[in-house]
Amino acid sequence: MRIAIIILNYNSSDDCRKCVSFLKRQEGVELELVLVDNCSPDSDKVKTLCEEEGCTFIASKENRGYNAGNNIGLRYVASKGYKYALIANPDMEFPQTDYIKKLVSIMERNHEIVVLGSDIVTPEGIHQNPKYRGEQDWRKSFSWLSDLFCRQKREEKTPVWVVNPQASQYCKCLNGCCFLISIPFVQQLNFFDEETFLYGEEPILGRQVELAGKQMFYTPETFAVHHHLKSKEGSRAFCFKHWKHSQLLYVRKYSGLSRFGKWVSYLSIHCYFTTLKIYHWLYSKKNK
Repeated sequence: MRIAIIILNYNSSDDCRKCVSFLKRQEGVELELVLVDNCSPDSDKVKTLCEEEGCTFIASKENRGYNAGNNIGLRYVASKGYKYALIANPDMEFPQTDYIKKLVSIMERNHEIVVLGSDIVTPEGIHQNPKYRGEQDWRKSFSWLSDLFCRQKREEKTPVWVVNPQASQYCKCLNGCCFLISIPFVQQLNFFDEETFLYGEEPILGRQVELAGKQMFYTPETFAVHHHLKSKEGSRAFCFKHWKHSQLLYVRKYSGLSRFGKWVSYLSIHCYFTTLKIYHWLYSKKNK
């Protein structure tokens, strides 16, 4: 089977080269690697990489965010008639040569699954899949306060936002760094929601799957390595701005809450980010 791989680049040409080298070693499937440059400074380097490795290069005229950039690649592969596409960040590594073959096999056996994720680990062995997505309940909007003051101890290699990475399971949220997705399902959605620039894409996609009556699935049978580089995310103010926007967008469009429930959730989000700003301000003053 021929599978499309979409890699969205923003100033990560070195990572793209490494990621492509891993993907070229995949066995049992025929791949088209599609590299979308999100109007980044190193666009020419990625274009050269594509020419050298026989990949498809698509340049975006502007950077409109993660979902919008991936949609450029998704619209291209949809026009080519692909059934599945693997969305992968440039900083992914695939040590197993049958990684994609195993994922496709699972999707082919269960057509209710439209989004599939594997075990994702950092170089230190920290699991990043599957992710916890909060309940649609405004009464738990301020639960972050208990998380802030009463942190529960968890195993070192399992963060609090990861749910039982050792077990195959249907889930509500997967890490957006790498997942296999059904192209007919993406077309049914009219592609990813482009109102979010950065952050929050994962719970939005999980909710879209749920509302469509389909399934999101996690398998630990195969794994990939994620070299997450926080330095490339931007300033703290930039991150907070887009993180907050995505949280508000989710409540407004996808939560299904009543008007009162949304109001409580909005208040919680504003309080949360105000608390974060105060915390980081105090921390910076203390360490001057």
